[in-house]
Amino acid sequence: MPGPILAQLKDVRLTLGKDALFSGVDLSISKGDRACLVGANGAGKSTLLRLLAGIIVADSGERALMQGVRIAAVEQEPDLAPFADLRAFAACPFGRDEPAPDYRAEAELQALQLDPDRSPQGLSGGEIRRASIARAVANDPDLLLLDEPTNHLDIAAIEALEQRLLAWRGGLLIISHDRRFLENVSTSCFWLRHGRVLHHPKGFVAFEPWAEAVELEDARTLSRLQTQLKDEERWLARGVTARRSRNEGRRRKLMAMRTEQAQRSQLARANKADILAETSAESGRLAIEVKGLSKGWPGQAKLVDNLSLRVMRGDRVGVIGPNGCGKTTLLDLLLRRESPDQGSVRHGPNLEIAYSDQRRALLDPNRTIWETLAPNGGDSAMVRGSPRHVAAYAKDFLFTPAQLRQPVRALSGGERNRLALAVTLAQPCSLLVLDEPTNDLDMETLDVLEEALIAFEGTLILVSHDRAFLDAVTTQIVGAAGSGRWVETPGGYSDFIREHAPPTRANLRITAGGAGAASPAAKPQARKLTYKIEQRAQELERLLPQMDADIAQAEARLADPDLFARDSAGFARVAAHLEALRAQKDLIETEWLEIAEKRAALGT
Repeated sequence: MPGPILAQLKDVRLTLGKDALFSGVDLSISKGDRACLVGANGAGKSTLLRLLAGIIVADSGERALMQGVRIAAVEQEPDLAPFADLRAFAACPFGRDEPAPDYRAEAELQALQLDPDRSPQGLSGGEIRRASIARAVANDPDLLLLDEPTNHLDIAAIEALEQRLLAWRGGLLIISHDRRFLENVSTSCFWLRHGRVLHHPKGFVAFEPWAEAVELEDARTLSRLQTQLKDEERWLARGVTARRSRNEGRRRKLMAMRTEQAQRSQLARANKADILAETSAESGRLAIEVKGLSKGWPGQAKLVDNLSLRVMRGDRVGVIGPNGCGKTTLLDLLLRRESPDQGSVRHGPNLEIAYSDQRRALLDPNRTIWETLAPNGGDSAMVRGSPRHVAAYAKDFLFTPAQLRQPVRALSGGERNRLALAVTLAQPCSLLVLDEPTNDLDMETLDVLEEALIAFEGTLILVSHDRAFLDAVTTQIVGAAGSGRWVETPGGYSDFIREHAPPTRANLRITAGGAGAASPAAKPQARKLTYKIEQRAQELERLLPQMDADIAQAEARLADPDLFARDSAGFARVAAHLEALRAQKDLIETEWLEIAEKRAALGT
């Protein structure tokens, strides 16, 4: 059963300019809730999360909090510039709360493989995301608000975050485009749709059938309204003029019905991206052949060691591995943008390549959307060899005519990604290479991109940390196995995990990202443990008995012989919770043992 309500919004309304972003919004999060918030890009999900966090204030309505509740929010683009180091950032409080103790901030950063003394300058996207999570958790909130927490994290880091959240005892509200992540973590679902929030008491795993039922009922309502409107218009045509005074109320009702019908019809035609990937002239049967490929950088271990691989026409290859393992380097080698230390890369005949890199380097931040799509001037974009009006092509990727004169630097992350896809997919190609194409995309656009890539008749190489997307699109996976070794498996991500051992517990820690990330300078070895580490050890020793009590309680519930027959869904939830508790206890014991080993090594 959910605990007390931690925070809620009542009849909230917020406008942007003349239009209401949302109105009449009711939303509440209780202790023990793990809720997700879904909706199209631009619907206002991040704004709603910031309202709940108290960062911004609504035009009307009420925000109510349980007395003494602590709220922490992980925003999409946090500002780390004012802080001297990551320790200061992680200890910084939210709102008027007390700062987090330095030892807790340091422990959370180290658990996420971040140096507390490191400057915030020059951090990668994944490091910024992990620092934000460390800050939120270090502040020990009752309610944790997460906006796209998996962006820029690798799969091992995402799975580690899942385990942490499954053991979370407070309230959670999560915005994410990662469907597998939401399926694994959430227990209820909020849907921000057409300015209203709908609630479903089950997690994201039940979202699709629920959403289909809601949209079907809306279509039926619109059909009934259109029928009624036709009847009223026939009445109006028969002579409302002669009975104007007597029937003025009915005429006003007709006008209101027309307005409602127009609004419902507009909502029914909700914008969805219209993405299409087409092949150029047919290439040879062999796309890429790799023999004995090796590559490393001075002072670092090899990123690719003796790799041999064949990519045939029509293959859909997913490339996976932790941040910094060399995925982007491998792409550069396969595309012959980088020279190998050893081995060879051969391209098949007539191979035409379209490539969108992770940093969207093909976009000039000072150009407008119009200039980006039509770089040679005029009002036409060349789309797979044929001219098309810029506004019409931009509309396929959800850009309005009013946005076409905006500079690229003013676009959101999702908008930049859609623009990069528009530029890439306009090129005729037989080999399409996409590095993290799902970042910042909403779920509807992800679905459309999935369909386009499945229908694409050429060859696809895809780097992604989105497990559901990989399962839907790829026919084979090339995964990093450590020490520069790469292994190949037919099928999607789930097939790869079945064939190869899942990451060890040590690898499930969120690891540092970026092959070029600077390593912290070596420090002189201490002769005793620091005060902060000793404090962390004491905190772990307090946590372990509580974990044992929680595990015993869950085991006792599962021991009830009638639980499954009485409540099969409840049985599954308790079993999943028990598994998460055991995993969390293992992590705590491992961390405690590491501290104990340090004590022993120092003779303390």
